[in-house]
Formats: sequence, structure tokens, C-alpha cells
Amino acid sequence: MRRAVSSELETERLMLRWLTQDDAELMLAIWNDPAFIQHVGDRGIRGQGAARLAIEKNILELYHQHGYGPYRVAGRNDDAPLGICGLFKRENLVNPDLGYALLPDHWGKGYAIEAARCVLQHARDGLQLPCVDAIVSPSNRASIRLLEKLGMQRRRAIRMPGEDSDRDLFSIDFA
Repeated sequence: MRRAVSSELETERLMLRWLTQDDAELMLAIWNDPAFIQHVGDRGIRGQGAARLAIEKNILELYHQHGYGPYRVAGRNDDAPLGICGLFKRENLVNPDLGYALLPDHWGKGYAIEAARCVLQHARDGLQLPCVDAIVSPSNRASIRLLEKLGMQRRRAIRMPGEDSDRDLFSIDFA
């Protein structure tokens, strides 16, 4: 069977599309959000130029190499950026990693779970992946609840390269 890669997805309320360098402002806001830094990590990206370079070298390369990556999540009616959600390839994980981050003004409105369900459906039906993982800080109770609502189950603790504390590894099997 052939994998159906899609650079655009949509839900009832959201439009998801692959990021471009024009999304540097959105990514800069996400990478520098205190909650992102606390739960995901400090990427050390502080300016538009650094954000554009990080998008080019990391995100655009994911699309090219793997046919997946993060999507820009926006309101369907106004195209206002809300955050990101998508699949990432981590060197120490066999399966793609579901990741998401919304701008703080858009928390608690159900956008993250709506976008994540859409991405997981595409991973299963379009990309035909057998499994998707997610890594989460054990202190990030909101993300853990979201992963559980998606049907993901905690598998084990995992230490990511370059980190000094464990994360929780969640997975969902499609097979």
C-alpha cells in the first residue's frame, strides 16, 4: 500500500498545514513560552532569524525525510494561528512522536485534542503507521490527561538524549 502524505488537514474548527519559514513569529512565540520551556525545553531561539533557520534545518527537513512533521494549527474561520501539532522523529524512538503546543491564549478550548485526533487519524489512515509515541514531562498533568483521552497508554519512563531527568513514554498502537 502507498502512504498518503498530506501537508494540509482540517477538522470542524481547525485548519492544519505544514509550517513554512513565514511561521517564524509563531514558532518564536511557542519556543519562548514559559510553559513550553518548563515542560519541553529551552531551544535557545530568541530572534526571527534564528527561528527561520531552525524551521529550515529541523522542521522542513522532517517533511523532506519522513513525510511528516508539525502542522501549524489555525482557526478555520479566520486562519489565526493557535499553535502547532504534529509528528516528530526522535533519534532514540522507533516510532514518530506526537507533539503539540498551543499559545497560552488558546488553552482550555479543546483545540489541542481536536488537532491531535486529526494528526493521529492521518498517521493511522494516511501514513499507515503502526504506532505513534508521545513523550511528556511527568509534571505536565494537562498533557498526560490529553494523551490518555486520545487512547494513548503510558509504557515506561524514558531518558531523552542530553536531559537529566526522565520523561513518560506514551504510545498508541494502530495495528
